[in-house]
Amino acid sequence: MEKESSTKVIPLIGVWKLISFEARREGEEPSFPFGKDAKRLLIYTDVGRFSVQMMRPNRPKFVSGDLLKGTVEEINECFKGCISYFGEYEFNANGGFVIHHIENSLFPNWEGTQKRFVEISDKRISLTTPPVMWNEKMAIGAMIWERIG
Repeated sequence: MEKESSTKVIPLIGVWKLISFEARREGEEPSFPFGKDAKRLLIYTDVGRFSVQMMRPNRPKFVSGDLLKGTVEEINECFKGCISYFGEYEFNANGGFVIHHIENSLFPNWEGTQKRFVEISDKRISLTTPPVMWNEKMAIGAMIWERIG
């Protein structure tokens, strides 16, 4: 698949704030892995780069105040309440999907290629994952984003 030219208008380009993020499992009510009030920022640039940060609000601070000196429990809570990754992307408008080529991720297992299905409407986009392992069960991640600015 070829990357779309940066001279084309790609509707993903911009800065997006999270409206909702659900993990959906067949036969179950949706869950909210980072809470219903998760904080997340998504950026797609016109040169084919992207960045995602998502965090559970109100994660406990490290008592030591030192990034590298947290207790096992503090590090565990921090890690479970945060995901961040970045890389290059390819948008396929006809196919209704975007491919993320993840260069680095807080969760190293996500490094590589991932597909997201895209629906675009006015100032919002919906991104949905194929089934992924989440908390020992397969789930579909469903995110709604709203353009900032």
